[in-house]
Amino acid sequence: MGDAGCVFCAIAAGDSAGHRVFADGTAVAFLDARPLFPGHVLVVPRRHAETLTDLPVEEVGPFFTRVQRIAGAVERGMGAAGSFVAANNRVSQSVPHFHVHVVPRNRKDGLRGFFWPRTRYASEEEAAEVAARVRAAL
Repeated sequence: MGDAGCVFCAIAAGDSAGHRVFADGTAVAFLDARPLFPGHVLVVPRRHAETLTDLPVEEVGPFFTRVQRIAGAVERGMGAAGSFVAANNRVSQSVPHFHVHVVPRNRKDGLRGFFWPRTRYASEEEAAEVAARVRAAL
């Protein structure tokens, strides 16, 4: 189920150190070694999958059920008002093993630069064209 040389597979297998907060046959969750805030957790599928699109479809639901459970635990455990739940898919993915970040959040916690600038479509026509391209790719 693991990939030789994958640091997250090694943590999931117990072959490498990591501050685990959860583990079962579907997912493993552990503290991020470089957290945005204390309590920042990474949730990884136990089976090696490089990206979300590589995760077998039958494992997506069970995996995200674990992410949901971890998000609640992070909020309660850290006394946070909420959480930020996100994943990169290839670009900016520092470890090539799919993982979801669960970050405890509070109002005015200073997290600003993590977000990208938002824009608008130039027109309704441009938005319709972009939507059509995504639909066609489905």
